[in-house]
Amino acid sequence: MFILDAHLDLAMNALEWNRDLTWSIERIRRWELGKKDTVDRGNGTVSFPEMRRAEIGLCVATQIGRHSPYFHRLPGWNSPHQAWAQTQGQLAWYRAMEEAGELISIRTRAQLETHFKLCQKLPPPDAKAYVVESRRQVAKSPIGFVLSLEGADSLITLNHLERSYADGLRALGPAHYGPGVYAHGTDSQGPMPARGKELLKEMDRLGMILDTTHLNDENFWEALEVFQGPLWASHQNCRVLAPWNRQFADDQIKAVIQRGGVLGMAFDGIMMVPGWVHHRSKAADFQLKVERICEHIDHICQLAGNAKHVGIGTDLDGGFGTEQTPMDMDTIHDLQRIPALLKKRGYKKAEIEGIMSGNFVNFLRKNLP
Repeated sequence: MFILDAHLDLAMNALEWNRDLTWSIERIRRWELGKKDTVDRGNGTVSFPEMRRAEIGLCVATQIGRHSPYFHRLPGWNSPHQAWAQTQGQLAWYRAMEEAGELISIRTRAQLETHFKLCQKLPPPDAKAYVVESRRQVAKSPIGFVLSLEGADSLITLNHLERSYADGLRALGPAHYGPGVYAHGTDSQGPMPARGKELLKEMDRLGMILDTTHLNDENFWEALEVFQGPLWASHQNCRVLAPWNRQFADDQIKAVIQRGGVLGMAFDGIMMVPGWVHHRSKAADFQLKVERICEHIDHICQLAGNAKHVGIGTDLDGGFGTEQTPMDMDTIHDLQRIPALLKKRGYKKAEIEGIMSGNFVNFLRKNLP
């Protein structure tokens, strides 16, 4: 089944983890054997061949660059100028992947329709056709991507937002983890700074999509008052099922639904079950399997009264790997387990197709220029 993944940190993996995403996932893992600079070395789940095997023909791909001034408790760049340069390097990588035929930028409604129709015509993937040998890849088709910025710290001025929009940026989440330049994110407290509200107004003017993911509760409600345009939560599970401010409470989920938004389901174990201890817990401790995400999907569907406001936004390889995913998720290809799990729960074919891709595709049809 065709899949749209609404949140993948592809450029971060390429430039900061030094992963060549044109390689097979096995080759990436072999290359990382013995490396210990990050906890997820050797545990990656995403590569272009694996995405094609999973029938992910379209994704929302990020740029990310945090500004971490003196005494900031999270890693990042010492100045917004350095963070901006980092995101521009990521943009250059996306362009290089376009030139290589691996990716194709989706900036407009017309481009979305053209790419979606092409994806619908592609034959089902043959696993043998996606084997990479000596960096040669066969049966290759470009994966469409909508460009998003996770955390706005890298925007030195609002003029930089307009420049980014001209370069294809279509969605933006003002905050990431902790306090940011424009907003407070996960595990941070405080009202939205005045410059954050100015950012939202400029996004409105440009017709951009607001990604409410990671906004702390106070900033979430402030953002919805100021921002009048389209919004989604690209990778955001349910707090009632995995208590932590990283997930949305029911009133926040309802607010996204009321604004016509879609929430993407993430596959980070800490966002799926209660009681996960970061860097200590394992999926086996909870017998966590992919099926658990169906409970989050069910909950959102119950709040909405339909299956039109939930999708997939995995966040896979977003700073974690298989050490923090469900037991039966080896690679991103295992997303193809979900349709059968939803069917078993009584979801109809059209509803399943909507959850796997259609809900986000329809959102983009309405809100891309």
